[in-house]
Amino acid sequence: MALFLLPAVLFLMNLGGAPLFDVDEGAFSEATREMFVRNDFLSTWLNGAPRFDKPILIYWCQAVFVWLFGPNEWSFRLPSALAASFWCYAVGLFVWQRFGRAAGIMACGIAATSLGVHLIGRAATADSLLNMLLALALLDAWRHLESGARAPLLRSYLWIGLGVLTKGPIALLVPGATTLLYCLTTRRFKDWLRSVFDPLGWVILLVITVPWYAAALAIHGQAFIDGFILKHNVQRFSGSLEGHSGSLFYYVLMIPALLLPWLSWLLATLRQLPTDWKLPERRFLWVWFIFVTAFFSLSGTKLPHYALYGCTPLFALLAIHRERVKSIWLGAAPALLVIAAFIALPSLLQHAASAGWVKNAYYLAQVERISAATPLSYYLLGLGTLGGALVLALRAGVVWQRMLAIACLQTLLVALAVAPLVGDVLQGPVKRAAFVARDFAEPGVLWNFHAPSFSVYRQQVTPTEQARPGQIALTRVDRLPADAKVDVLYKEGGVVLVRMK
Repeated sequence: MALFLLPAVLFLMNLGGAPLFDVDEGAFSEATREMFVRNDFLSTWLNGAPRFDKPILIYWCQAVFVWLFGPNEWSFRLPSALAASFWCYAVGLFVWQRFGRAAGIMACGIAATSLGVHLIGRAATADSLLNMLLALALLDAWRHLESGARAPLLRSYLWIGLGVLTKGPIALLVPGATTLLYCLTTRRFKDWLRSVFDPLGWVILLVITVPWYAAALAIHGQAFIDGFILKHNVQRFSGSLEGHSGSLFYYVLMIPALLLPWLSWLLATLRQLPTDWKLPERRFLWVWFIFVTAFFSLSGTKLPHYALYGCTPLFALLAIHRERVKSIWLGAAPALLVIAAFIALPSLLQHAASAGWVKNAYYLAQVERISAATPLSYYLLGLGTLGGALVLALRAGVVWQRMLAIACLQTLLVALAVAPLVGDVLQGPVKRAAFVARDFAEPGVLWNFHAPSFSVYRQQVTPTEQARPGQIALTRVDRLPADAKVDVLYKEGGVVLVRMK
């Protein structure tokens, strides 16, 4: 029962407690909202312009819940939370069936409490859904390689097709390359060829993917090829898109951060690689992790959540080696430090602002609100979480079980206190400015400010363009020209809503 309750509680708890974060959450949510405005559920638009960033499936999923519950944070994030829950269930069940009940619960728990999974599983973007589908595809691919049964192979084609409909060719690349490399290392290349050229599998894949891609090409023509295929796929690998670059060792630092608070188990598991390589299931898991990490390390565009595509096998491997961390204090130290850092976060940000460490005028104005935005309950929850974690560490019991309980406390603190606070500091002014803008009939624009969540909360398409007289405009304090003739309608932090004269 715990295997099914834990992820759902952690991902759904206070799911709508923070405003939508710009740019990504705001963009996905506004594109879904505009489907209803335009009555167009085949193509996506953002503030009146075509949006080719991702395929259609995540928008359809969001649209279902928007239709049921209205355009709010809960509706936009619910598909990701459900996908993340099933992602955790999938890895937990896989490990349970092969390594026992305790390992299965541990794998599910590690997935549900790792910081990177928690954040992406509560974000209104496509990545949680893609991670679930990649996990299902590769776990079923192993079931086929393990037994030769055709049913898991056909399911794998199903998950890959849905993945291609979620984020594009990456859903083909990761399962195809992982299984190829595994089969090459085990001299099973003929088995791989038979699996990737299964006729019925390709029928399933094409039936799922071709209709929408053909429709998008028919609607948008060359613009779809240039925007989706060339820019958001080819250019993401060949160059740094939208300034998201990093060194070759970017993910060496990022993966431990995404797996917080499970660093001790990560280090213990890495030491077992030579031994694991001799065992088929474990070799497959390591090949999966190593390929994804190497591939995205070579990519020109680097974002933290890309590493999560290869973290599913780590959740399984950490659970398999759960007994290798003997000291609760060694295991719990990262969690205790993270919880303490969260408690100190408002003071640290306030000090950074007052000491002049924040140079950008916009972010300085946002951060300067931190003291006023932090309720007493934030500190009470933080101290209560730290106290609970220390009590669990001091109690007798199995180390990994106590650590899982501590990780759950850390995750709940993020959901109930940290994310709402950070969301209010960074996005609260945008949200409240949008509510003020609803009272004005003038057309509105985003002026030198890409904040698509403003359109979601204002419930109107708000293009990004130069403001003209007679319009209202949302802008930033550092981007409002000193000689601009405006009436200030609302100002909070670094966000300014003005009427142009």
